[in-house]
Amino acid sequence: MKVLVFLTLFIAATTAHYLPSDFKESYQVTPTKGQPWPMPQEFAAKSSFFTLRPDVFKFSYGGKCDVILEAIKRYQKLMFLDDCSKNTNDVDLSGSIGEMTELSISIDGPCEKYPYMYMDEQYLLEVNTPDYANKSLLYSVSVWGALRGMETFSQLVYSLKPGLFAINTSIAMDFPRFPFRGLLLDTSRHFIPVPLLLQNLDAMAQTKLNVFHWHIVDDQSFPYVSKKFPNLSQKGAFNPNTHTYSQADIAEVIEYARLRGIRVLVEFDSPGHTLSWGKAEPDIMTDCYTGNVPNGKYGPLDPTVDATYLFLKVFLEEIAQVFPDNYLHLGGDEVSFDCWASNPAIQDFMRSHGFGNKYALLEQYYMQQLLDIVKGLNKSYIVWQEVYDNGVKIKPDTVVHVWKDGYEAELANVTASGFNAILSSCWYLNYINYGDDWTTFYKCDPHSFNGTTNQKNLVLGGEACMWGEYVDGSNVITRTWPRAAAVAERLWSSAALVDSKDAASRLEELRCNMIKRGLKVEPVNGPGFCSCDYVQ
Repeated sequence: MKVLVFLTLFIAATTAHYLPSDFKESYQVTPTKGQPWPMPQEFAAKSSFFTLRPDVFKFSYGGKCDVILEAIKRYQKLMFLDDCSKNTNDVDLSGSIGEMTELSISIDGPCEKYPYMYMDEQYLLEVNTPDYANKSLLYSVSVWGALRGMETFSQLVYSLKPGLFAINTSIAMDFPRFPFRGLLLDTSRHFIPVPLLLQNLDAMAQTKLNVFHWHIVDDQSFPYVSKKFPNLSQKGAFNPNTHTYSQADIAEVIEYARLRGIRVLVEFDSPGHTLSWGKAEPDIMTDCYTGNVPNGKYGPLDPTVDATYLFLKVFLEEIAQVFPDNYLHLGGDEVSFDCWASNPAIQDFMRSHGFGNKYALLEQYYMQQLLDIVKGLNKSYIVWQEVYDNGVKIKPDTVVHVWKDGYEAELANVTASGFNAILSSCWYLNYINYGDDWTTFYKCDPHSFNGTTNQKNLVLGGEACMWGEYVDGSNVITRTWPRAAAVAERLWSSAALVDSKDAASRLEELRCNMIKRGLKVEPVNGPGFCSCDYVQ
């Protein structure tokens, strides 16, 4: 197929604003019109355009897949949102070559129910190409690719004036660079209400992220409501009446994500980060000692008692039923050995098993029991990098989640050992700075380490992380977006797309579109405005 000539549509920055001497200059960034984010692998557009009217345009789809039927309902609204300009003047239609009345959707594959690792997300989108003159076509092998193509089509549509929209002659041949493109939210340090979790999923769908890593519990609180162990949330949540997620809540989040092609990867971190568990299940916790006397504090889970594994077996059986994704995140990070070392019973266990004073061997003992339990549930799993770093004998299909500094060496080591990896080290969104810090996120690449092609093929992708110490329902969307979009483009688009200056205007348009879609997202490019940013 003959690729159309790509025309750059963004407008150069024009207005300077001088900041104090300890900050760099910041310039007004003007949003593009009808440019996609993330940028497709191959994309070309012409200046000629078609008009669209909301009361006339339709999606043409002959199938019955609920994922697509629900998406049609969404995008019929999202494509034609008021841009708040209130412009009633005549617009220049001299470049128009007609009216586009429908997008024909063709999907070869079956109606898959849940998204999964390595799902096919490629699509072809044509708007008035030589082989599809005066028409629009979206073709995909899978429903997931069709979802991604519908999002791109919606972004190519832009407003001319209230009630009248346009789309340029264009073509996109697209697929993701990495299969794992995630975003972590932490709902333990601060509780995040379900409606905001759903808003986050909307933003993820808009930027083609496909894994919601739900760090649902931690030391501070246990908001997950277990049917088999209800006291976990009754005693471990900040407030069991208001700051919990019922299984109906969780089912709503999973279904909302499913219809947007997003996996829900839940994390129950252990053996550390479990203090909230001990409020209901003290028998599985390690008692910390001062001298020969318990000091009333708990450490990590106690890996030496049968009660721990009996609890985990029953609890994880429930989790495997509640969360349908093929993967569980098992944590394993930041395990302090101090409490284990203080406990006489654990010291006796260490001696009887020949561990000496190597508490990493005790951690290995625990993790191997845990992995055997998970294997029995027919689930795959992800662990934080400390599990690998501490020499735990993990199974060949383990995915190692790299998060510490020095990630280049870590990725090289993990992949040289034959393990799959995902990267988060350079994408901690909870660290904030004055200025356009998204450009730093944009530069980070999961393949920027010394390794063979086979090693780099073991990197599944990456994940932006928004930890919750200083984030709750009042600011989680604002602080996360659109900064996370920089990570989304890095994980989806071509590795050659590295110029953040070229990307800034498209990111500005994305932000304006997010605001139109009802998301209260913060400015990331300095001075400027969106037509709808004054709306309360």
